[in-house]
Amino acid sequence: MCLFLVCSIVRAEQQDPHRKVEQSVSPQPAAAPSSGMEDFRDWFHNPTPWLSMEADLKWEWFNGWNIDTLKDDSVGRVSNWNYTLNRFRWGTKTKITDDIEFNHRWVWEFRTWDAPDTYNKEVDFDEIVWDRFNLTVRNLGNMPLTMVVGRQDIIFGTGWLVLEGTNIDEGRTIFFDALRFTYEMPNRDTTLDLIYIEQRADSSAWLRPFSDGHKYVNWHDERGAIIYVTDKSRPNLQLEGYFIYKDENPVNVSNVNAEIYTLGGSLSGPIGSSEHWKYRAEGAVQAGNKNGESLRAFGTLDTIEYHFNDAKKNVLHASLEYLSGDKPGTGKNEAFDPLWGQWPQWSVINSYAYWYETSPSETTNLLRIGLGHSFWLTEEVQVCTDYHLLWANENTRGGSSAANGLTWSDGKFRGQLITEQLKYNLTKQLKGYFLFEYFIPGNYYDESSRDPAYVSKINLEYTF
Repeated sequence: MCLFLVCSIVRAEQQDPHRKVEQSVSPQPAAAPSSGMEDFRDWFHNPTPWLSMEADLKWEWFNGWNIDTLKDDSVGRVSNWNYTLNRFRWGTKTKITDDIEFNHRWVWEFRTWDAPDTYNKEVDFDEIVWDRFNLTVRNLGNMPLTMVVGRQDIIFGTGWLVLEGTNIDEGRTIFFDALRFTYEMPNRDTTLDLIYIEQRADSSAWLRPFSDGHKYVNWHDERGAIIYVTDKSRPNLQLEGYFIYKDENPVNVSNVNAEIYTLGGSLSGPIGSSEHWKYRAEGAVQAGNKNGESLRAFGTLDTIEYHFNDAKKNVLHASLEYLSGDKPGTGKNEAFDPLWGQWPQWSVINSYAYWYETSPSETTNLLRIGLGHSFWLTEEVQVCTDYHLLWANENTRGGSSAANGLTWSDGKFRGQLITEQLKYNLTKQLKGYFLFEYFIPGNYYDESSRDPAYVSKINLEYTF
């Protein structure tokens, strides 16, 4: 939502055509000397005509309280989380021909733990993995067709159902091992994506990491297929339609076995010809089977925004999200599956709160009403405030408890969530944010599991 206005004023003075040439050329101001870092950055980005490089660094401090237990004194579990995260990425793009290129990127992320005590206080250097390793071919067969084969990022829409291909390692990677064809329809602003996904739970299944720690990046071995159409041919309306197939097979970190068919779509744009109102509405139905039960589910995510279009870029927004829950006694599974949307889309705490209910970030059985406001305090600082009311559509866990974890009650009100985020652009290369979340549990949880939870994060990212 950031708008940048660049104003330039050019003043030209008419020269006398009878002057001598040496007199007709007015002196030019000397160019500002470039710094050594700028020269290095230019060389680093394009050291040769056929090679370009990228790199970035991320440092993050994370502190959480009761984020997965909702208990101040939890037996066998930890209430306090405190660690720093350090991520380094380096990648290249090699131009083979005008239409063919090879892309690769390494990512190394390690953590230093202060709490909980169950983690070693020494630095966990972890492994170095490929999160990008693909060949891109454009104008395939002399058609407006692009093929990307190999490890790649895939994001559709807002990432509601397709973004996070590696849900266990959090924000370290989001890649998919996939074959993707994108066809741009002639004479129309419309694209068709056809994608096949072959994902493995073990990080070393396809490309072995350096210092291989036999880490898992997924809960399951997965196969999938996506057909996705995006139509931007109308000036005030964008249409998206999709069919998604996902097959999940259990490995030793999960016992889920599922075959899911999802059919959905979205529409977005301004309301009428308004310069202030914008909206996005998305919905999907699901069928198939999950853990031996027939799957029948529905989900929708709808947002509306009002842009003041003022100097501070004030924006008000409201959202409604409905993810069906499993109804007791039906012999079917009605819980909506978020597919590859298992990431903190609107809350870090919410991702952890599902730890015992499904798995981290596997958000389902939810009715969420969200209200928010954002504005730019200065040209470099944006402030975002959100308030969420959360319910469970079904209560299938009343009176039950997880080992050393949450205890549920017979209510349906999950609770209230307040989030505050301060985003700042320190320089063109250095950006960051401060995030604070506070969750007040409701009667969906037993009184023994209704202690407030919070998360605070400081994030800094430097891009070469």
